Amino acid sequence: MNSAISCTANPSMPPSKTVRVVIKGRVQGVFFRDWTVHNARELCLKGWVRNRRDGSVEAVFSGEPTAVDEMVDKRCRVGPPAAMVTGLNSFPSDDDPGQGFQRKPTA
Repeated sequence: MNSAISCTANPSMPPSKTVRVVIKGRVQGVFFRDWTVHNARELCLKGWVRNRRDGSVEAVFSGEPTAVDEMVDKRCRVGPPAAMVTGLNSFPSDDDPGQGFQRKPTA
C-alpha cells in the first residue's frame, strides 16, 4: 500500500492564509529544516524554510487556514526531537509562497 501524500489543488479556492514565522532556541543542527519540509508537505502547505545567521529558523507557510495553524501552533512550537524551541513569532505575510514547500539557503 502506498502511503504517499496527495495534495490536490482546488483552483476555485486559493490558499487563504499565509504567515511568516521565526523560531528561536536550539533549532539549528537538529534537522529542524528537513523536519519542517516533511511536516509542511504532509499538511499540503506551500512555502519555504531556511536558517538565519542569528541562529533562528525562518519559514513561510501558506495554505488552508487550519493546516497553517496546525503547523505553527502545534508542530513548530515543539519541533523535531532534538530541538528546544524557546520562542516563536508568527505574523501575516503577503510573500509569494511559490510552488510546493522547499528548503532555502541561509539568509
